[in-house]
Amino acid sequence: MARKIFIAATGQNSGKTTTSVSLMHLARKKYERVGFIKPLGPKPTTLRRIAMDKDAALMARVFGLTRDIRFMSPVVVYPDTTRRVIDGEFSPRDLQTRIMDAYSELEKRCDFIIIEGSGHPGVGSVMKLSNARIARMLDAPVLMVTGGGVGNVVDNVCMNLALFEKEGVQVRALLANKLIPEKRDRILDYLQRALADEHFPVIGGFDYQPILANPTLRRISKLLELPLHGNRREMGRIIDNVQIGAASTQRVTEMLRESSLLIVTSSRDELLVTLANLYQMPEYRSKIVGLVIPGIIPVSTITQQIIERSNIPFMRTHSHSTAELYHLITEDVSKITHEDTQKLDLIRTLAERRLDFDALDALFDPAPAFGP
Repeated sequence: MARKIFIAATGQNSGKTTTSVSLMHLARKKYERVGFIKPLGPKPTTLRRIAMDKDAALMARVFGLTRDIRFMSPVVVYPDTTRRVIDGEFSPRDLQTRIMDAYSELEKRCDFIIIEGSGHPGVGSVMKLSNARIARMLDAPVLMVTGGGVGNVVDNVCMNLALFEKEGVQVRALLANKLIPEKRDRILDYLQRALADEHFPVIGGFDYQPILANPTLRRISKLLELPLHGNRREMGRIIDNVQIGAASTQRVTEMLRESSLLIVTSSRDELLVTLANLYQMPEYRSKIVGLVIPGIIPVSTITQQIIERSNIPFMRTHSHSTAELYHLITEDVSKITHEDTQKLDLIRTLAERRLDFDALDALFDPAPAFGP
């Protein structure tokens, strides 16, 4: 029987997928055959013409698990799936069977299986497939991932524990993630004391990493549904800052920060030309990631030629205002894709530095020494 670990979280964007990538990387150093399954997948995509969740597709691509893709995402949730379940078109029992059958196939092939939940533990309840219910179905102990902080973290942990306890599922460890580096030790100390009455240990995960949180040019191009022109080799470049080119040309150039995406309206010819020229200078290349150019006024012919000859990455839109673009970009939560090699390399490095896989593996032994 394969060893297994169910990765749950107190909410979205706590770092479940980052944790899955980390554990997959570390587990493959210890176990010969490591598998992955996301039983309930709310983010549909296709890989090799097979419908599956985006996180499952990510793991298949990054770790070469394409031979298992038929079993890695047994239930894919589309916008109308919930309605069809309630209307009786889909049976929760049939969906449960689909998950169990896929997991059984993986278990025949693997020594260690990572099971990734969806959102918070209650997600999927309308289909009788909450994270807690699925963990019980698969008889899988849980690693609960949470963000940094104290009060809100403890509140959310206690609320979510109730659902797992209702289903009779063991939470074996709490992984506190996205910790502020200078507060790391203090936050972990408070969490350990606040949760001292629980039967599971509190483990420190990753510190907050802007590189992991921030989007790439590729992500912004997809988010805005705009083609990226210019230097497409920079599509994977990470954007650390978003700046609006509203001040004078000199002031904008003086205020440039590292790895900035600049939003500059189409009427600002002087600023557009200046930024295009600066992009070609090595000392400014690290500061300028690219441009987003909104506005109904056409970019002048000579300015457009200078932009194109500079090879600066840029996106052009007539349908978004500067304020709308800034809001869309800064409010977006960047998800890791298989093309984000810089982020994936960082996750592997951090995993080896921050996570003691042998200690974690011992906590998830099928027959733990501590109580339920």
